[in-house]
Amino acid sequence: MPRRNNRGGGRARGRRGQRSNGPEQRGPAAAAVEEAPAGPVQLPATITVGELAETLHKTNVDTIKALMRIGVFATVNESVEFDVAARVAAVFEVPVLKPKDREESAAAQQVGIDEQATEENTKPRPPIITVLGHVDHGKTTLLDAIRGESVVDTEAGGITQSIGAYQVKKGDQLITFIDTPGHEAFTAMRASGAQVTDIAVLVVASDDGVMPQTQEAIDHARAAGVPIVVAINKMDAPGADPDRVKGELAEHEVIVEDYGGDVVAVPVSALKKEGIDDLLESLLLVAEVQELKANPERPGIGVVIEAHTDRVRGSTATVLIRSGHVKVGDIVVGGSQRGRVRSMIDGMGRSVSYAGPSTPVQILGMSGLPAVGDQFDVVEDERSARSLVERRAKIEASQADRASTTMADVMRRVHAGEAHELNVIIKAGTQGSVDAVRRAVEQLSNEDVQVQVVHASAGQVGEADVLLATASDGLIVGFETNIEATAQDQANDKGVVVKSYDIIYNLVDDVRAAVEGLIEPEERQVVTGHANVLEVSPRGRRERIAGVRVTDGAMRRSGRIRVLRRGEEIFDGAVASMRHLQENVREIANNFEGGIILDGFHDYEEGDVLEAYEITTG
Repeated sequence: MPRRNNRGGGRARGRRGQRSNGPEQRGPAAAAVEEAPAGPVQLPATITVGELAETLHKTNVDTIKALMRIGVFATVNESVEFDVAARVAAVFEVPVLKPKDREESAAAQQVGIDEQATEENTKPRPPIITVLGHVDHGKTTLLDAIRGESVVDTEAGGITQSIGAYQVKKGDQLITFIDTPGHEAFTAMRASGAQVTDIAVLVVASDDGVMPQTQEAIDHARAAGVPIVVAINKMDAPGADPDRVKGELAEHEVIVEDYGGDVVAVPVSALKKEGIDDLLESLLLVAEVQELKANPERPGIGVVIEAHTDRVRGSTATVLIRSGHVKVGDIVVGGSQRGRVRSMIDGMGRSVSYAGPSTPVQILGMSGLPAVGDQFDVVEDERSARSLVERRAKIEASQADRASTTMADVMRRVHAGEAHELNVIIKAGTQGSVDAVRRAVEQLSNEDVQVQVVHASAGQVGEADVLLATASDGLIVGFETNIEATAQDQANDKGVVVKSYDIIYNLVDDVRAAVEGLIEPEERQVVTGHANVLEVSPRGRRERIAGVRVTDGAMRRSGRIRVLRRGEEIFDGAVASMRHLQENVREIANNFEGGIILDGFHDYEEGDVLEAYEITTG
């Protein structure tokens, strides 16, 4: 299957409102529908089957048959993603163009914006940077160091941290940083079809090397099609070994310049604020090669990167303007929410009346809270806003109504003759494991059922994997890796089967059982230990470290941990960091003390109990 590309784009459409009634209507209109497009067609990140049929000049029936031929079962009103739509186009031998930037949106078409900006109305814009990497490798410290070194204090009092994005100045050039919870926001933006980031900074600790979340960040940056700049952090640490980091990156096909590749790697110490200037200069050089431009004259197109409700000001949304501009008083749509801009606050905490390309601003005046990654559009009037919201609501409802996929559903379809493929998404802790699992799984095909690996990569199971499993009616198997909490919630909502394994033979046996139509293996949780939270220490701006003593068993970094407060569970998630004294460790044994950071949770209280467990199948 082609790599999924999440760049949003305008939809190439035929006449709206037409529906094909099948071969019995064979007048001139029907003949026109079946005439192939003259050239390549533009496909968006998501498109309904009916709209896809119009775009390809095919009947709804023929389009649905083509979908069934590639193992996708969808009705005319259901949506499919770009990779699926592209495969359907290939069936009809129609060339397609990948989705363009989200600024070429359906909303832009609706209000009559010129899709192709000319050289006369485009101007250079600041690059937009997202910092990714393992939770414990110093992303927050690096962002703090960049702010301290590069942001000149103003009379307004400097940066406000609540906005989630800000601009720094290097020489006479601006650089925009998205200060968000890394992978979640990055994935959410791409999943919605929004290509926001121009450059991804991959932070890798020189004393720890490539970790599972590092691999995940690499996959996300590659899927987004953006260049990577590596910041080798913690060069001041006693165990710093940048050569080891470069070697491990090479194993994941990230080849730095020292090794003959084209990836820029900059050694830094965020704690001591060393190497920050070199990193900023490298970012500007990479941005210069990209020749980033935008049209500041058009109505604004952007992406929501944060949203919350303020008790005084109401619904507020932090928006990154990708192209065009937004002014106070403009009518705007964010996702399925609309409103009129009452006021705007920039990254310096100042009220502004205008925001141009690559500028982050906090918008006040929305009717409700849009989601992270939702598209933001300036529209012409209230009527256009209502129409756009209604259309998006229909798409969301169509996606929500898709039949959920369980192992039993998949196998019933296979054995009923409705499908002859078992689609599998593979995630593993290392690339070597990915290759081994893929070979083992593909050998399970037989004359009746073909095991189709639709995607295989290193890293945690993320939201993009769940979306792909939903689109392909497949299941996800993970080997020596975890599933993101948000991805697990999404999998539960959509009925996607996600199985995790530590022993490859168990994984192979369960997939073989699925092929043979046997009962779904049972999943068990095995508690490995408990620890009491003795103290809570701050770490950076957001994170908190739980100082614990293990009371029984052991706390393992590879497992998961529940936070229990007065006997009730308040959080369940993966371990981001585990330390004993000053060393990173894989396990804290009974009666020992250490520090633990959980991925996505920092509200510890003294007296909380941490319960470690592992998931086994069988």
